Amino acid sequence: MRPLMNTVTRGAPLLTGQFLRFGLVGTIGFVVDASVLRLVVSLLGLNLYVGRVISFLAAATVTWALNRTFTFRHKGARGTQWLRFVMANALGGFVNFGAYAAMVSTMPFVHAHPVIAVAAGSIAGLGFNFTLSKWLVFR
Repeated sequence: MRPLMNTVTRGAPLLTGQFLRFGLVGTIGFVVDASVLRLVVSLLGLNLYVGRVISFLAAATVTWALNRTFTFRHKGARGTQWLRFVMANALGGFVNFGAYAAMVSTMPFVHAHPVIAVAAGSIAGLGFNFTLSKWLVFR
């Protein structure tokens, strides 16, 4: 039984470290997401939904690059990997956007301060995004 325990516990710190780094990268992605949303809405006059699609893609690009080098230390192909990252994280993105849209459309205070909905959406999509990134993109 001892070898099984060593195998199980040896992977736990790696997984925990990756999840924590993924969360840190996600925090940076949140700042990018919220900042780009604010810019495209205020400077370009886009509505909150179209603006969020643009800000999500900007954040996804930043988080892909950081997760590739910092979280998973992956050395594989870049071009197709970015596309796989965006596609694999689309499920988390739909969860993220769903939480965002629900809050913006039903809560006047959140509609006036959409950064709150961006944060809620980011948290909602975190688990999906980590799992898909670890097992489908950076394997």
